[in-house]
Amino acid sequence: MVMVAVPKKDPVMTRFAAFALSSALLAAPAFAQAEKYVLDASHSQIVFSYNHLGYSTTWGMFSGFDGEIMFDQANPAASSVTVSFPVRTMLTGWEGRFEHFMSPDFFGAAEDEMVTFTSTAIEVTGETTAKITGDLTLNEVTKSVVLDAVLNQVGDHPMENKPWAGFSATTTVLRSDFNLGQFAPFVSDEVAIQISIEAMKAE
Repeated sequence: MVMVAVPKKDPVMTRFAAFALSSALLAAPAFAQAEKYVLDASHSQIVFSYNHLGYSTTWGMFSGFDGEIMFDQANPAASSVTVSFPVRTMLTGWEGRFEHFMSPDFFGAAEDEMVTFTSTAIEVTGETTAKITGDLTLNEVTKSVVLDAVLNQVGDHPMENKPWAGFSATTTVLRSDFNLGQFAPFVSDEVAIQISIEAMKAE
């Protein structure tokens, strides 16, 4: 039988190796994670417009709605957004138009009927721009839409003293895709949408 001598471990070197490993792990940068931001309802609006018979552009708006953004500043593509609000919070500036929109000609909207948007993918296109793809549910129909989004500003709010972010976005949808195509093409099927929102970091 051949006897092989096994070298004894140096306890000093063992402790040094363990210390070096733990120090390296502590010094490694932590993986960034998405942080929850909630919409500032008082400074978030969705404005829509459409051509009326070629004579004018008619406008409407939604405001005061709820939503949240899981915002990953280090990796914006890993962020997400969800927004929801009742159809009947639509603002038209004229009661007769509102009632017509809520009638069976268009929404036939119940008090609790909701508009929702849930992002499904984000493609970063520049330092402050991205394309946000998501599912829009309108008039109980769900379609995929793409928002051209811009990060306006991110930082501490000078009056609220907490992290804040502002975003803008635009898109165009077809009324007929959501079974709302009454009077098209005389009243334009295309509806232009402009979005401007502020969001605060959740407590």
